[in-house]
Amino acid sequence: MDAKVTWKHEGLTLQATADTGGQIELVSELDKGVEGFRPMELLAMGLAGCTAMDVISILRKKRQDVIDFEVRVHTEKADEYPRVWTKTVIEYVVTGRGVDPASVERAMQLSRETYCPAQNMLGKAVNIETKYTIIEAE
Repeated sequence: MDAKVTWKHEGLTLQATADTGGQIELVSELDKGVEGFRPMELLAMGLAGCTAMDVISILRKKRQDVIDFEVRVHTEKADEYPRVWTKTVIEYVVTGRGVDPASVERAMQLSRETYCPAQNMLGKAVNIETKYTIIEAE
């Protein structure tokens, strides 16, 4: 995997590109009013996306009737630099019909322990808590 950023000559705004050809704008907390993503936001989104892909894939293989799925990542960070994450909570919100809680728990466990490199790697640096909510669809 390769990634690069190029300074846009505007404050601290950077154009980021990756192997896949995708591009996004990176901005600093200091650049008020500039649209784009802060690097630590991308880490949180990467963590959410990594585990989400695992969990929904596992739930589908378990033939769970999921009609909506969301993963929320909440982080708290230190007040002093380097302002690392001090706490992280991943919440899985599963909406479906008759979704089995044990299946959700097992999918979360497999993602955490086996499949999601982002969760496994970040978990070595910060305690990651997980929780889930199942919403019964009509």
